[in-house]
Amino acid sequence: MTIHPSAARGFEAGAEAYERGRPDYSPEAVERLARELLVLPGTRVLDLAAGTGKLTRLLVPIGADIVAVEPVPAMRAQLARAVPGIEILDGTAEAIPLPDGSVDAVTVGQAFHWFDGDRALAEIHRVLRPHGGLGLIWQARDPVRPWIEQLNQIIDRADDGHPRFRTFEWRAAFERSRLFGPLDSADYATVQRGDLETFVDRVASISYVAALPEEARAGVLSEVRELLATDLETAGADVIELPYRVHVFWTFALATEHLLAT
Repeated sequence: MTIHPSAARGFEAGAEAYERGRPDYSPEAVERLARELLVLPGTRVLDLAAGTGKLTRLLVPIGADIVAVEPVPAMRAQLARAVPGIEILDGTAEAIPLPDGSVDAVTVGQAFHWFDGDRALAEIHRVLRPHGGLGLIWQARDPVRPWIEQLNQIIDRADDGHPRFRTFEWRAAFERSRLFGPLDSADYATVQRGDLETFVDRVASISYVAALPEEARAGVLSEVRELLATDLETAGADVIELPYRVHVFWTFALATEHLLAT
């Protein structure tokens, strides 16, 4: 199994911060994703790269039959605590530990940009039943306030070229693929609310921040605390509000006969 080294190190080290600091997914966006993928009670759904279960836990009330696949042990441990009773497997997008044609839909929250896109799409297509759906969701900070722009600058300085959603490089695999139809999409808005430490944890949960040497990591988090403690909009606030744009994408597996015809 393969996993990007920064993701492996960072998410192992930052699993607790991930659970505390990552925002819940927009219920409206998840409802849209479930509706487009025809997720209903009894639908067999694979939540791939499930992390601590931030997306998984919103699929449970639908009544779907969920299996979560997550490669990082510390994240699986958080997932088991947050979403008890579901099937949780060790695996990656490029080596999914499920039989051919065993799921009706696949969801991926905040993760497809980490995958080897071509190999992941081949594996996802393999485990999907005919015409099964694939849904992707990302929540990205919306820099509508100067302090959010400054927060992004602090985070960006810690990045040395890791895969990221906002580059849209992940879309190239879909453009090359003959396994899936075109991506459809929808956007939503949501807001994360918390205190200063919530947003320190939010930054600490970013894989490449969590994977930094301790002194460098502490320096990044110190900058975040200083920003939030001194900015006029956030200083002394009991509740800080951080807006996000929610990006939802979905597509469907093409039938085998279509692939043979092309």
